[in-house]
Amino acid sequence: MASNSTKSFLADAGYGEQELDANSALMELDKGLRSGKLGEQCEAVVRFPRLFQKYPFPILINSAFLKLADVFRVGMLGSLASIIPERKNAHHSIRQSLDSHDNVEVEAAVFAAANFSAQSKDFAVGICNKISEMIQGLATPVDLKLKLIPILQHMHHDAILASSARQLLQQLVTSYPSTKMVIVSLHTFTLLAASSLVDTPKQIQLLLQYLKNDPRKAVKRLTIQDLKLLAGKTPHTWSRENIQALCECALQTPYDSLKLGMLSVLSTLSGTIAIKHYFSTVPGNVSSPPRSSDLVKLAQECCYHNNRGIAAHGVRVLTNITVSCQEKDLLALEQDAVFGLESLLVLCSQDGNPGAQATLKIALNCMVKLAKGRPHLSQSVVETLLTQLHSAQDAARILMCHCLAAIAMQLPVLGDGMLGDLMELYKVIGRSATDKQQELLVSLATVIFVASQKALSVESKAVIKQQLESVSNGWTVYRIARQASRMGNHDMAKELYQSLLTQVASEHFYFWLNSLKEFSHAEQCLTGLQEENYSSALSCIAESLKFYHKGIASLTAASTPLNPLSFQCEFVKLRIDLLQAFSQLICTCNSLKTSPPPAIATTIAMTLGNDLQRCGRISNQMKQSMEEFRSLASRYGDLYQASFDADSATLRNVELQQQSCLLISHAIEALILDPESASFQEYGSAGTAHADSEYERRMMSVYNHVLEEVESLNRKYTPVSYMHTACLCNAIIALLKVPLSFQRYFFQKLQSTSIKLALSPSPRNPAEPIAVQNNQQLALKVEGVVQHGSKPGLFRKIQSVCLNVSSTLQSKSGQDYKIPIDNMTNEMEQRVEPHNDYFSTQFLLNFAILGTHNITVESSVKDANGIVWKTGPRTTIFVKSLEDPYSQQIRLQQQQAQQPLQQQQQRNAYTRF
Repeated sequence: MASNSTKSFLADAGYGEQELDANSALMELDKGLRSGKLGEQCEAVVRFPRLFQKYPFPILINSAFLKLADVFRVGMLGSLASIIPERKNAHHSIRQSLDSHDNVEVEAAVFAAANFSAQSKDFAVGICNKISEMIQGLATPVDLKLKLIPILQHMHHDAILASSARQLLQQLVTSYPSTKMVIVSLHTFTLLAASSLVDTPKQIQLLLQYLKNDPRKAVKRLTIQDLKLLAGKTPHTWSRENIQALCECALQTPYDSLKLGMLSVLSTLSGTIAIKHYFSTVPGNVSSPPRSSDLVKLAQECCYHNNRGIAAHGVRVLTNITVSCQEKDLLALEQDAVFGLESLLVLCSQDGNPGAQATLKIALNCMVKLAKGRPHLSQSVVETLLTQLHSAQDAARILMCHCLAAIAMQLPVLGDGMLGDLMELYKVIGRSATDKQQELLVSLATVIFVASQKALSVESKAVIKQQLESVSNGWTVYRIARQASRMGNHDMAKELYQSLLTQVASEHFYFWLNSLKEFSHAEQCLTGLQEENYSSALSCIAESLKFYHKGIASLTAASTPLNPLSFQCEFVKLRIDLLQAFSQLICTCNSLKTSPPPAIATTIAMTLGNDLQRCGRISNQMKQSMEEFRSLASRYGDLYQASFDADSATLRNVELQQQSCLLISHAIEALILDPESASFQEYGSAGTAHADSEYERRMMSVYNHVLEEVESLNRKYTPVSYMHTACLCNAIIALLKVPLSFQRYFFQKLQSTSIKLALSPSPRNPAEPIAVQNNQQLALKVEGVVQHGSKPGLFRKIQSVCLNVSSTLQSKSGQDYKIPIDNMTNEMEQRVEPHNDYFSTQFLLNFAILGTHNITVESSVKDANGIVWKTGPRTTIFVKSLEDPYSQQIRLQQQQAQQPLQQQQQRNAYTRF
């Protein structure tokens, strides 16, 4: 009989011939879950996905989850803690399950208690005493105590709760000296201190005490791990005595593994404010010189250690000390840091295993930091890299090229010196088509583009093209062309894009490459600009616009519904409009010569009371031009706000284009339209900011030069003179002579974030309106889901979503009756914080005016820094406001009552007639 029931259960679950409805199938699966045999229970569990696929109804799925939760008891509740953190019946169930005699249920309750304590302050406060009693109880097994102790790390919701948890942990560490208990208690202690930020210095001292006095290596390893955690999260809480104690332990330990761990903690601290505290002189105390300090002594001993990891951390400590403590005379430390880096570079660049590559990355990062912090050491660092580049492995060469590019970006003066060695190396590499060789071709070409600063020489282009023709594939050529576009080498980029046009199979790819070729050609046309030659400037801009228009047509053809290329299209359209505005301004400046003001211009100016009118029509043209540049700046600002997923370099590029528009607008106002009230203070700090790229550095230089010229001419000559127009034209030419940089986001989207909105009520057909009576309010529910790509939150994360709801009257229906109106329009805004990427809110909308209304819901996001981004989307629905039946009935009765009176009045009029 039992076998028959089992067979029918399996068949009814969806694997036999018999077909059941949803409820019957769920009942049969429930029988399997309640079976006394473990095998039947497991089989019932694995049948549930098939049931959900066959009957995807919400009621059935909810019932099935309740039955599964009953089987798994409180273990399922633990997984739901982030969804139902304040559900009181769940809290009660967990407390009851902790007293169960079933070991499985108790373990599940411990798991759920940990998850709920992390999410809910009320639960943590209520469960803390219960957990403490169980941990201290003699009847509680040791294994269960080891599972209960980590719950205390979540008692950080307020200071009182954290203090009580800390006292309990202090007792445990003292009362239970076994290795497992000490390790679990200390680690929980550290996590509690890191989360609550209470008594963190005491925790550091406690860990250092165990590191120094406890002979067990397992405990020492745990303390090192926790010290590194606190060094990363709270470096400002480390005192000089703490660092000194850690240095003494590292100097005394005979074990390389422990020394490596301690040095990793010190290298983390050396890159923070803690290193300043360590070398600072306390008033009243005589500080030992840094040369004789234990930290420096330890770092110098470890720089040439036979263990690569120890040597890498020693060099990092020396580098951070050299860079951070610039007020001290650290000539000897500088030499030690450079020699240590050179030895690590020679050792790791010829070793291809992953450990050597990781160590090499540390050394190269230190080289970049040293070259930036101590520029006088950069020449020797670059020479060392170029020398070692010839004999290094391909994997190491790639990393070294990245390092050289970073140094050349920070210190452009070093670029010319390294260009010759780089070209010699480019001739001899690339003998095979392996992945490493292809990557090396791209990396080395990038360094060459950075080092050349301006246009590549003919010899350099010939060498690069020859290598690419011999061993490279199409993807490598595209990546090099992309780097050339980013670095402003548009002539090289145009030739490479041209060579790729016949190597793609998709027409969308063809149009994409063709658009890039046209854009590069357009920017190449601007390289022929010359100062004081304004007619040539107009010709160059016109030629550039011709290729830009061709490119935007190809770019539009390359877009697809899944990849609309919205940023690229808007960026290029703005560039086209900017070039046209530049051209129009040059023509306006030339009109002072071709169309001078009439003889009566002075009389007209006196009559109108506007002194600027004596200059003729150029004054109105200048005003229009200024407004055009301000409009362009506003559009660049909108593009910036819409680019939530862009990297910082791309955003900075957009910002520079916006500043160019504002600069020209300010120059027109300061020179011509309103010289008296022009202010230069808000623009004076434009060049003081640190430039992260050569393009930004050159643009900043142009800004400063233009501002100096405008300020020198301001109020010096009466507007409008040839000096003023020449200054404006020269400013335009100076801006256009800096080659435009197409940044990463133009080619590559590393972060992808989108919001999907759902409105309810919603019509079946989007064109149909939703019917609402005019005396009622519409409750509009807005739900949304935040969708991410493969790297969510790479550049910035969503803190909250801002929903803006507005309505406009499209058309009135019927006669315009007098209806009491409290609010004729709807304009509302709410901010909601997504929970597990889901958010929901409601709006009450009033439609007192009869007719069809258009409701628009637009979303924007706010990141962790408080910056608002206009990400969209924008959703629209229609609502038809109908007159309520009661008002309609009264109105009709009034009309019927008025009709006999009107008829009587008409008859009386006829009688009199």
